[in-house]
Amino acid sequence: MTAVRSLAYPGGMRLILIRHGQTSSNVAGLLDTAIPGAVLTELGETQAAALPKALVGERIDAVYASTAVRAQQTAAPVAEVSGLPVIVRDGLREISAGDNEMLGSPEAVQVYIDTIVAWAMGDLDTRMPGGENGHEVFARFDAVIEELEGSGLESVVIVSHGAMLRSWLGLRGANVDGHFIGTHPITNTGVIIVDGDTTTGWRVDTWTGDAVGGPELTTEADGPAAAVERGF
Repeated sequence: MTAVRSLAYPGGMRLILIRHGQTSSNVAGLLDTAIPGAVLTELGETQAAALPKALVGERIDAVYASTAVRAQQTAAPVAEVSGLPVIVRDGLREISAGDNEMLGSPEAVQVYIDTIVAWAMGDLDTRMPGGENGHEVFARFDAVIEELEGSGLESVVIVSHGAMLRSWLGLRGANVDGHFIGTHPITNTGVIIVDGDTTTGWRVDTWTGDAVGGPELTTEADGPAAAVERGF
């Protein structure tokens, strides 16, 4: 599926969750999770530029992005077309790779994925070597979601990161689970639309795992966070 399907707004809050565009670290297969991180490649910029058209028909009350440069660059075209600022929150940043930062070996990537899978399955006590545990990761992301719920906004774009979005949805999604998350990757500028709230849970309405601008913008050089063949 390569285009966002606009759905009737059912009430509650709508989150339009977007993974950032391609970076050089994605191309190299590196665990680039520190701030500020790599900037978008030329393809990444083209992917980001395609987002406003893909989101036509969606109400957008605010645009949020992580502290990573790539997320803010990806959010910029949507914000510009919508006449909104890009609001930056640290809680939306990627899950830290800890001791394996900027590594791309199969062993390092597998440790990263195994840890995140454990969190998505509810084992939040597991700690990323040299990094956060699941409680810490989801607490910071949840804090941003709770801020949005208290703001009165109805539909918000959030540009974040592959591992962060997939693991959070695996734990908080009311109609998806760890198996679904593990078999449905999100490439650069993939879009997931969810509705609901923290109390009743978030239901995935649309899962667009490919770049929304079309097949020519989808690439396998999208980094470890999009991995599915390794179990996440």
